[in-house]
Amino acid sequence: MAELRDESIRLGETELVLRRPVSPEALIDEDAFAHDEFLPYWAELWPAATALATALPDVAGLRVVELGCGLGVPSLVAAARGAEVTATDWSADAIELLRANAERNGLQLVAEVRDWRRPWPGRFDLALAADVLYEQRNVAPVLARLRELAPRALVGLAGRPYEDAFLEAAGNVEQVAERVVLLTRAN
Repeated sequence: MAELRDESIRLGETELVLRRPVSPEALIDEDAFAHDEFLPYWAELWPAATALATALPDVAGLRVVELGCGLGVPSLVAAARGAEVTATDWSADAIELLRANAERNGLQLVAEVRDWRRPWPGRFDLALAADVLYEQRNVAPVLARLRELAPRALVGLAGRPYEDAFLEAAGNVEQVAERVVLLTRAN
């Protein structure tokens, strides 16, 4: 793991001490990129993640899952607000650091290495995803997982080129805050 730094962040009424890489670029692994175009996107604190965390509704008592959690800020805020959270990312380093950040902040959550290109068991009340549409190949599998896992999903947008295709395919979309939309599954 690269050099880490601690940072205090406030999102609404929730304050977190977040440990994160000083230089995400230092985490680039040429072999991992050659194998599956893997880049350490997880190591950045993206504006879409903070927007999503700030826009969370009352999640107390809900079962919440986050896809592509990275640093897991929305998951940490949901856990702080009383949700039963499962955070997922395909980077084992992201999951390891998220577990440590949850512990550091006195929060309980489940953090798992998962690939959104493959289905997995579990049903939740709410799914979260922030800035996960950075590649065209992510659109269909992210939408499929969101639909499978929960009847509602909050998605933090970042102005990426593939977001329009995602929103068009999703249907049932409602803007709930700047950079955050709510998707509902048609029954």
